[in-house]
Amino acid sequence: MTENKIKIAPSLLSADFSRLHEEVRRIEEAGADWVHFDIMDGHFVPAITMGPLVVQSLRPATALAFDVHLMVKEPEKHLGAFAAAGADMLTVHAEGNAHLDRVLREIKKLGLKAGAALNPSTPVGVLEYVWPLLDLVLVMSVNPGAGGQPFIPGMLSKIEALAGRIRGLEHPVELSVDGGINAQTAPQVVAAGATALVAGSAVFRDHGGLELIQAFKTLGGPRRKV
Repeated sequence: MTENKIKIAPSLLSADFSRLHEEVRRIEEAGADWVHFDIMDGHFVPAITMGPLVVQSLRPATALAFDVHLMVKEPEKHLGAFAAAGADMLTVHAEGNAHLDRVLREIKKLGLKAGAALNPSTPVGVLEYVWPLLDLVLVMSVNPGAGGQPFIPGMLSKIEALAGRIRGLEHPVELSVDGGINAQTAPQVVAAGATALVAGSAVFRDHGGLELIQAFKTLGGPRRKV
């Protein structure tokens, strides 16, 4: 067991899009670990956000890991473009394609870390036969498609279940949580077993949000190194 700081991944969905380079530099200086990109295609979710060109344009601005969350249908069509743009991690939805095993293997072939995201209603068991391929599991604690939504309390038991499953694995897997993360919910999520927090509105829109990055990172207690 070791004392590990929680990883913080501010979501650019809530950043000022007119000055994204500056926003990325600000979160890096504040102590962020990853930059989280919410990629929406207007099909898997109603909204349309950004694509590989935005990721590519920001790559020279920071050495932070790029955590790219693909809320898209048929993600296999876009893996190569995001890899070439500078992504370090690609997370696809278990609900977004019929061939999760195949897509995760393609991500690994590209030399990137592979993640699977679960919508609030998606059961933990959907991952049972792909655990060896996973570097990250992303629990959606809101329904995907828009920032600023309130945290769904029922997701705490899902986080606990996933944390228990991960403890039984022979390889490290990050357990990330995305949606409604703020000063009130972050301690609950970490206590349930999360190792990474995705925060958008709390970091970019709330007063004192950048200071929360350091506060979030101190929430972790003794746990297995991941």
